[in-house]
Amino acid sequence: MADSDKPVVIITGCSDGGIGNALARAFASEKCSVVATSRSLKTMKDLENDSRVVLQELDVVSEESIGRALRNVIDSFGRIDILVNNAGILCVGPLAEVPLSSVEHAFNTNVFGPMRLIQAVVPHMATRRKGKIVNVGSISALVPSPWAGAYSASKAALHALTDSLRLEVRPFGIDVINVVPGAIKSNIGNNSRTNYEKLPEWKLYKPYEDVISVRAESAQGLNSTPADVFAKKTVEIVLKKNPPAWFSYGRLSTAAGILYHLPIFVKDAIFRRLMKL
Repeated sequence: MADSDKPVVIITGCSDGGIGNALARAFASEKCSVVATSRSLKTMKDLENDSRVVLQELDVVSEESIGRALRNVIDSFGRIDILVNNAGILCVGPLAEVPLSSVEHAFNTNVFGPMRLIQAVVPHMATRRKGKIVNVGSISALVPSPWAGAYSASKAALHALTDSLRLEVRPFGIDVINVVPGAIKSNIGNNSRTNYEKLPEWKLYKPYEDVISVRAESAQGLNSTPADVFAKKTVEIVLKKNPPAWFSYGRLSTAAGILYHLPIFVKDAIFRRLMKL
């Protein structure tokens, strides 16, 4: 059983080099009991020797895997105080040609994955009349750009679900926080590049192949915010007694907030220039 003073935190998508991995370390540094999860233990080698973190396999697209993982956590620690829905994948390509199977996979992971976890953990938290649910969105939901429409749409859907959920679970003493990263240095860009290279060759958009390819890893520039810096700031916010409903941090997060409020024709002009359209 966990120490009653130590929040029990379960985090999805904790593969090496990612935001979830950094969040696991940051929560552990704040003396939380941390359960880091990923589809395979092999992807969390960075955390194997960290005695502060328990590793657990969990696939967000499988209700059976989710149920098994949550039962293991409750059996081991007695409760779940904080759920961090971090697992996510990018989906880059022109909407007129990107395979629908890729779009469906993005939504299954980025939207239905968190929903599966939410539906599995809320009854437990409601019984205790205590808990926090953290959904990791993206600034891409605020400023959808060419070539990332499917990813932006999945994160926009998650933002909307988060806003509804926050009000719906409030009577049960559960807090919901929408964490919105900016450009964070993590392995999601590398994974996106690998997935992008598996896609079929573009037809109508062949002339834009280079700029689409660049978009697949655009968040991984030299000036991107390090994942550990983002994680530390996020954990400070989440562990507050009364956490805010929205927290955005990282490179381009302020710019995205400004762009969101600009007239559409201005945003279109900016993206046409950036994406050579």
